[in-house]
Amino acid sequence: MMRVLGVIPAHLESQRLSRKLLRPICGRPMIVWVYEHSRRAACLDGLLVATDSTEIFDYCRSSNIPVQMTSAAHRSGTDRIVEVMSRERAEVYVNIQGDEPMITAEHIELLLRPFAGAPGTQVSTLKVAISPEEARDPNNVKVVTDHKGSALYFSRALIPHDRDGAGSARYYKHLGLYAYTAPALEKFHTFPPSALEQVEKLEQLRFLENNVPIMVVETTQDTIGVDTEEDLQKVEKYFRELGVRD
Repeated sequence: MMRVLGVIPAHLESQRLSRKLLRPICGRPMIVWVYEHSRRAACLDGLLVATDSTEIFDYCRSSNIPVQMTSAAHRSGTDRIVEVMSRERAEVYVNIQGDEPMITAEHIELLLRPFAGAPGTQVSTLKVAISPEEARDPNNVKVVTDHKGSALYFSRALIPHDRDGAGSARYYKHLGLYAYTAPALEKFHTFPPSALEQVEKLEQLRFLENNVPIMVVETTQDTIGVDTEEDLQKVEKYFRELGVRD
């Protein structure tokens, strides 16, 4: 039996939406929504927040949310999970973005499916089908895969390119959730930032450029990753339409 640990990397400041993980959604901070939805996944043996913010740390402690303080020097959430790995041993670590309040237990269960069904899986992530109009938005990261579901490339650009305009191209948005084996995380930490990673500003390309395959599982449940005030309002509207009240 493999131990699976969910980690929610939590950095307080954001370029486009200040203090976003503590911003309220229907009266509760975003980080609470992410934690409460994630903890419903029975496949997780543990779940914690990893932060460099004393304010997030104190809030989590006061709300009985497991939390660890991590270095402020980390450049990414993945690096933050590597630090957690030195203290919390597991066979698989799940990177749960702190700005994904619409995450569900099903997302996490799908994410872990390749580790049971495809021996040798090192990294997994999710995709969801989107329209050509949505695919043209550079804020939506697109992914293309081979016939076995292994990622070929991730980009903010429109991929694949429908050269003849036949309308037969299918587009998939990448959902920024990951699961990694401990050895894959260790590899990521030792690899320097790669050329394509730095051009696209997509850290998952570091794996592909170093021949670490990423399995991509399709979900039918889209999410809204919160990067802007508009995103926050959309998520609030979504929850209120589900009947959530302050």
